[in-house]
Amino acid sequence: MDIQNATALVTGANRGIGKAIATELVRRGARKVYATARIPESIDIAGVEVLALDITDSGSVAAAARAATDVTLLVNNAGVSTFAPLVAGDLADIRREMDTNYWGTLSMVRAFAPVLAANGGGALLNVLSVMAWLGYEHSNGYGASKAAGWALTNGVRIELAAQGTQVSGLILASTDTDMMASIDVEKNRPEDVAATAIDGVAAGALEIIADDQSAAVKASLSGDPAEFYSGFAQAR
Repeated sequence: MDIQNATALVTGANRGIGKAIATELVRRGARKVYATARIPESIDIAGVEVLALDITDSGSVAAAARAATDVTLLVNNAGVSTFAPLVAGDLADIRREMDTNYWGTLSMVRAFAPVLAANGGGALLNVLSVMAWLGYEHSNGYGASKAAGWALTNGVRIELAAQGTQVSGLILASTDTDMMASIDVEKNRPEDVAATAIDGVAAGALEIIADDQSAAVKASLSGDPAEFYSGFAQAR
């Protein structure tokens, strides 16, 4: 993916990782960057074109696809975490996570796949999470939605191959964003995650691992889960 000739659209670009990715794309000289959010006035990035977008609203998604017909790089970053556990959490919270992180992302893919095809194929980046690969004391509704997003990413990679669209997934652990503000753990810098993400897209990487924790969890997937969860519990 030629970043300097790319016209990118980034969802959830008003803060956190989305803001960092949009800023990094501008810094690298992308031709145009659409920065989107439900409240467009909350976007304060120099050099972007601001669009209103709620990925859980089909009408809003369709309007964005009509407005941004020149997109060659779609970054699906918008997401939500309610920290809900699956067994005792509020089902409304768990549904909200799935509606946003899975169905909202799928809605964007379906709306923008024809746009990408019309512009030569381009690339698509889905911002996922290491929580797709592990369970925790909380946030398992979020993890389930990100696991669904990981499966979605792998599936649409195959489905969009014929139109020449590169599909990548970004896997990251705890990052210093508003979503993680209440959690006292070591965190990535959003700027570092953004740089790694754009490096990966430019290189054609299909799976982009943003940090050592995500790499370690991925490496554990081929092993006995009893060993992983024993070690994980001891580490906590």
